[in-house]
Amino acid sequence: MPRPKPATFDKKKVVAENRRARFDYAIDTTYEAGIVLTGTEVKSLRFGEGSIAESYAEVSGDEVWLVNSNIPEFSHGNRFNHEPKRPRKLLLHEREINKLHGAVAREGMTLVPLTVYFNGQGRAKVELALAKGRKAHDKREHIKERDWKREAGRVLREHG
Repeated sequence: MPRPKPATFDKKKVVAENRRARFDYAIDTTYEAGIVLTGTEVKSLRFGEGSIAESYAEVSGDEVWLVNSNIPEFSHGNRFNHEPKRPRKLLLHEREINKLHGAVAREGMTLVPLTVYFNGQGRAKVELALAKGRKAHDKREHIKERDWKREAGRVLREHG
């Protein structure tokens, strides 16, 4: 019997965050995925460099790939340095990959990376979200709702 997953992931050091994703997409479920990196990519991430702002994930065959993420070349890397925008393989269980493939193919959902971080054991991980794109009117509705909640919290604090 598999162990239940924790509600939130154990993020020790967040390297890159896609802050725009929570606004542009309605997040359904999140997954923690390992990422296959070379040595100079890990060093570059440990220095806090990297961006996932325009990146996305795609399911091809029985593998999931992180596309268009930018990890700049390591400054002290020599001829063994990596290519900054290469596709990187994500490590997920087969059952999770099948679930993601079905959601992307049938329901028109998108795989969006939310954060790249190092967990408590020092392994690089990606928080991957299964999301549906928001239309312009949905975004306006989201802004109104967020502002209303902020205002309600302010009034409650003032009037005790």
